[in-house]
Amino acid sequence: MQLSVKGRAALITGGSKGLGLAMAKAFAAAGGDVAIVARGTESLAAAEAEIKAAAPGAKVAAISADIGTAEGCQAAFAATEQQLGKVDILINNAGTSQRGPFLEVSDALWQSDLDLKLFAAIRLGRLVWPGMQARRWGRIINVLNTGAKAPPAEGAPTAVTRAAGMALTKVQANEGAKHNILVNAMLVGLIDSDQHRRRHAASKTNESYEEWLGKLGAALPMGRYGKPEEFAAMALFLCSEGGGYIAGTAINVDGGRSPVV
Repeated sequence: MQLSVKGRAALITGGSKGLGLAMAKAFAAAGGDVAIVARGTESLAAAEAEIKAAAPGAKVAAISADIGTAEGCQAAFAATEQQLGKVDILINNAGTSQRGPFLEVSDALWQSDLDLKLFAAIRLGRLVWPGMQARRWGRIINVLNTGAKAPPAEGAPTAVTRAAGMALTKVQANEGAKHNILVNAMLVGLIDSDQHRRRHAASKTNESYEEWLGKLGAALPMGRYGKPEEFAAMALFLCSEGGGYIAGTAINVDGGRSPVV
């Protein structure tokens, strides 16, 4: 199956590294225009160059914004519209894993997690929705994790924020379907990402990253960690015409790890 998003413009938050970068490269290679949003200007410049190298001729906008604030969401949306002309696809991907014992999670950490992961999706969804509705075509993917379905002990605040994101997905899907705005969630399992590379560096192990990741992955049902490109392939399918009858789903992309379907 040849998947295409030719003529579509995608706004991808957390787009300079890891899963966001993998999705941006996949969308650009499939003919789409992409806006990658992150805070770091250096990582954005490197990501822009990488996307253009992988998809020569692709139109790429690298936008520095803090989407943990209402002002940052507005700035990211406005810059995307200015540079790409529209937003057909919104990928809410920003956020890192924040977790710890319930009694140790401060109000400040709760609020920052909700702002970055939940309210950013709400605010950006509200901004892109009118244009999608007017054009009668839109795709929104809320990137969550499997803790949204099966919250673990010491999983707050992320598991709670992500569970709220799953509820948001269903609300948006039920309202958007009649306008051909299809909203779905993709739940991350253990996938090779920038977060894992940072954890490896912090572990101070003598093992190489590949050895370290291999040992962790051996305990998974598929016996390995996932690849960012595998995650990106599912996102591309959902945003292509091939995914044109899928809405309101929360798809586990986790190699079978989640105990909940």
